[in-house]
Amino acid sequence: MKTKSTLIAFVAFALAAPLFAAEPNTLTAAEKSAGWKLLFDGKTLDGWRGYKTEAIGAGWKVQDGTLAMTAPKSGDLVTKDEFGDFEFSFEWKISETGNSGVIYRSGFGESASYRTGPEYQVLDNQKAEDNKKANHLAGSLYDIGEAPAKDVTKPVGEWNVGKIVVRGWHIEHWLNGVKLVDQDLSTAKGKADLAASKFKDWPKFASLSRGHIALQEHNHLVFFRSLKIRELK
Repeated sequence: MKTKSTLIAFVAFALAAPLFAAEPNTLTAAEKSAGWKLLFDGKTLDGWRGYKTEAIGAGWKVQDGTLAMTAPKSGDLVTKDEFGDFEFSFEWKISETGNSGVIYRSGFGESASYRTGPEYQVLDNQKAEDNKKANHLAGSLYDIGEAPAKDVTKPVGEWNVGKIVVRGWHIEHWLNGVKLVDQDLSTAKGKADLAASKFKDWPKFASLSRGHIALQEHNHLVFFRSLKIRELK
């Protein structure tokens, strides 16, 4: 028989639990009603393309309900659709020493997706080569502004839950329920942080009001699933 304290703990856990569907790559009725849409159905690469070509690189595979980057030199995987203000939730799992990223509001016509779009870093914080700068760690706004307040990544091989919220150029990055980035690139501080970054001489960087979402191919094995988005009015 459940005690009163047990029931209280159970209710508290239920209230704190995310509203997302427990089954990967699915939406609940409440999510659909709130405007969420799947970008990956767990079965096909419909809705995706390459960056420089509509053809998808050979290394991008659907494996056991995940969207997997399995071979180098496959290029980024990019949504066919563009998005302006949005909330994007996704799960990611990185390989040991692995490096990848989610790039957003990216436009075509440049040499790479990151020439126009900011990046949510996906990284093995412990062993990746690019772990020397604090604002290059998992969940960071890559090379811009402050480092994430703390490392909340799961061990390599386990799933992490990322979230990106963009309104205008006010950006939030979340990782495993913790907000790691709260930055507005249109403010004086945001512009100063951009001017101190590697992107300072890239005129089209963070300039688009709408753009594509790209999953970065960085020569490492990485997995994504439960990619879901809703546009913000």
